[in-house]
Amino acid sequence: MTTPQAASGADLLDELRAALTRYVILPSEHAADAVTLWVAATHAQPAWAHAPRLVIRAPEKRCGKSRLLDIVEATCHDPFITVNSSSAAVYRSISSDPPTMLVDEADTIFGPKSDGNEDLRGLLNAGHQRNRPAKRYDATTGRVESIPTFCMAALAGIGAMPDTIEDRAVVVRMRRRLTGETVAPYRHRRDRPPLRQLAEDIAAWLRADLAALEQAEPPMPVEDRAADTWEALVVVADFAGGHWPDRARQAVLALTAEADDHGQPSPRIRLLADCRTAFGTDTALPTAVLLERLKDDPESPWVDYGPAGLTAMKLGVLLREYDIRSTTIRFPPPTGQAKGYQRADFADAWQRYCPEIETAEQGALIPLDRGTRTGRTSLNIAAQRG
Repeated sequence: MTTPQAASGADLLDELRAALTRYVILPSEHAADAVTLWVAATHAQPAWAHAPRLVIRAPEKRCGKSRLLDIVEATCHDPFITVNSSSAAVYRSISSDPPTMLVDEADTIFGPKSDGNEDLRGLLNAGHQRNRPAKRYDATTGRVESIPTFCMAALAGIGAMPDTIEDRAVVVRMRRRLTGETVAPYRHRRDRPPLRQLAEDIAAWLRADLAALEQAEPPMPVEDRAADTWEALVVVADFAGGHWPDRARQAVLALTAEADDHGQPSPRIRLLADCRTAFGTDTALPTAVLLERLKDDPESPWVDYGPAGLTAMKLGVLLREYDIRSTTIRFPPPTGQAKGYQRADFADAWQRYCPEIETAEQGALIPLDRGTRTGRTSLNIAAQRG
């Protein structure tokens, strides 16, 4: 085991990475680099503005997620395992120099049978950013208390975590080992002590200059929330030097691209995209026809969207968030006058929320009430265009 005096920061990160890959088969070299930097970053939490989550997910059991969490526990800063911990105990354990929260079987916190975990879910959502305390009323003192929530957290579970978690996380998708892929057996009594010594060496290295880490503004290959999530890891890599700055940025690009490929749009975004397909080249559609086309795709969620599927009322509620509303339109026979939607009313939302969808030149039928006031009906307009 090297000492912080004898080893550079790059050497310590190399040693940490070797320890991780000794006991666990990670899905890629980029994932191994990302987990290495995340674990190292836990030792300098007072320097960070954001506390990225580490999501260790797998499609099935026996994919190594719990073993990876074991190695993270042995090498991170002040590990705090939340198994059977009350929410009050978890909240009270967070201070200005917070522990690293570790949650195994995290899918049970967010799944359909997760009643009673609201406080813990709230902490995991709020604790990504500084100065987002939980407020609690203390009846004994008659005062409102501010309880810190900021801390880095690793969550292991089967399947995807909620978007509110994964959007703020380094996501590692574990897989079962192939025949021929081997790892060293991990024995807690034998293997954890040297890993804890490595953790102390990394802490000594990073905490020697927390001020420099806090003030660092590294060039980031991503923007917005992704930059917030990955910044601490890139700062650690730059602080270490050697090959780590390049490896860190390559990991950022690879894992964020992977997250984009695997990400599922929200129901409203999916609805916008499906409406674009449903409209085709039509400039307006009756609500009944739009619903029929939305439900025509057997892989869409709209047939089973509630007990009666997607209804006109539910459609209106979902689209109203984008300022899209149905109106009375005069359609050609045999439809005639009916409630419906204009393609042009979707254009702004498609451009803002579905930028990957190519937006054709928009045309529109004029609503019946507006057309009658000007003396020009939508059919007049359509005829003129023809």
